[in-house]
Amino acid sequence: MSIHLSPVGIVKTNASEDEIKQRPNGSESESRIEIFPAYQDALYGLEGFSHILVLSYLDKLRPDQIGALKIKPRRLLRKGFTLDELPSVGVFAIDSPTRPNPISMSLVKLLRVEGRELFVSGLKMFDGTPVLDIKPYTGEYRVDDYSLSKWYLELCGKAGEHL
Repeated sequence: MSIHLSPVGIVKTNASEDEIKQRPNGSESESRIEIFPAYQDALYGLEGFSHILVLSYLDKLRPDQIGALKIKPRRLLRKGFTLDELPSVGVFAIDSPTRPNPISMSLVKLLRVEGRELFVSGLKMFDGTPVLDIKPYTGEYRVDDYSLSKWYLELCGKAGEHL
């Protein structure tokens, strides 16, 4: 089966790739999403939502980051762990850019809509990243009763915080 997707817009940011990689999750850094003219009408009614889900194509991944099924959650190295302390887990069990399909989903705060531009905070994407789709965040996505995997909880305990 072959699937063809066309971007609806691109990410615009002045931040360097290194700056973006170092941003903590939930960062308040501002970015823009420029929607292509053919999709401008799709923005009608989006104003007023506090958050949006942004689906994007990770076009700058290294070849070894595409298709891998098990990896170590390297993002935790910033929390003081060594690579040897980290378990190898399936990519569906972590939020990593390494995926069988290089697609990302980001929950970001929608600051404002101006014409074909969405001003957002919390988007950790490089300048020029293709945006595949946008969905409003609604109460249907909220989950209050959830559980976490044992390996994840153990790492949280070792780090002394919620990761």
